[in-house]
Amino acid sequence: METKKLLEESSRYIMNTYDRLPVVLRKGRGMKVWGSDGKEYLDFAGGVAVNCLGHCHPRVVIAIQKQAQRLLHVSNFYYIEPQIRLAKLLIEHSFADKVFFCNSGAEANEAAIKLARKYAKEHISQNRYEIITAQNSFHGRTLATLTATGQEKFKHGFEPLVPGFRHVPFNDIATIKKAITKDTCAIMLEPIQGEGGVKLPDHNYLKEVRELCNKHNILLILDEVQTGMGRTGKLFAYEHYGITPDIMTIAKGLGGGVPIGAMLATDKVASAFQPGNHATTFGGNPLVCAAAIATIETLLEDGFILDQCNRMGEYLKKGLEHLRTEFPSVIVDIRGLGLLLGMELTRECNSVVKACLNRGVLVNCTAGNVVRFMPPLIVQEKDIDHLIDVLGEALERS
Repeated sequence: METKKLLEESSRYIMNTYDRLPVVLRKGRGMKVWGSDGKEYLDFAGGVAVNCLGHCHPRVVIAIQKQAQRLLHVSNFYYIEPQIRLAKLLIEHSFADKVFFCNSGAEANEAAIKLARKYAKEHISQNRYEIITAQNSFHGRTLATLTATGQEKFKHGFEPLVPGFRHVPFNDIATIKKAITKDTCAIMLEPIQGEGGVKLPDHNYLKEVRELCNKHNILLILDEVQTGMGRTGKLFAYEHYGITPDIMTIAKGLGGGVPIGAMLATDKVASAFQPGNHATTFGGNPLVCAAAIATIETLLEDGFILDQCNRMGEYLKKGLEHLRTEFPSVIVDIRGLGLLLGMELTRECNSVVKACLNRGVLVNCTAGNVVRFMPPLIVQEKDIDHLIDVLGEALERS
């Protein structure tokens, strides 16, 4: 009865921007969450890659508690110790020299777009402002990031959009070459297209894009909002491809469950931003930075990413491939890296998601017909075994 009342009140008071599943999640611990009716769920959606350490990880909770007793918020008019510590940690474990903190992936991408344009105008040419992005990409829902996104279905009703973006097919280096003009300031890509259906780049694609950027003196922006923080078996997905970007955006798993985003850049590019060029009131807030420090320190412990994430990713992929042999007329492809995996179906996958929900397992549908798996990186074999059993039942009956 309580769940029904909460759903009714949500419909009454909250803007209708999500097509939500009919469950109210009240409590979480590790791989599991519980609904307001007491029902237990095994979480293979992971808050869309946010809950990288699972729900309410003790180290993250303790870090938040300690920081909450010390200092909740001060303005960026002052220096903030947890922000400085977090920035240092990110720099020590990435290509970057400088960090800008914000509150989400969309905000990080918005900042990246502004920085790329500012850098190009100051250091290359006043006419350089265009950014090339990929079809089927997703970079956010603010006006600029929506324009950067290569999916028309998200844009209807929001025109006129921000000028200065060109979209090209993903994995097509020849088309990118043709799209580059004297006005191009950056190429912006996801290492793996998450919202686009877990689409991976060809082996040398990102290397060739990097070479093009070097040749034409344009910036490479990598959107690692979904792929970062150990999700693919390395701290950042660019490490798989033997390249480094000029600018990178991260969010989701960065805070272990709290809202935080960041844009990272080389010294050369970051120098284009000066006081007043870009800011956000809550960016780098002490509380979220404390949570992010605890999250990264846990991820960086020996064996966590390279052993745990890769081993469980392979185990999950093997289980999904077994399902593919059982349902060859339904499952088209299994793809992904680490613990970001997609199972493409011959039909829409919402019915499979709902069937799994009814059986106590949370999974996600993206691109219409791809079941996406983004479990907490602490997932164990027994959790995966249960998922595979439930998926088998769902595919058989949905």
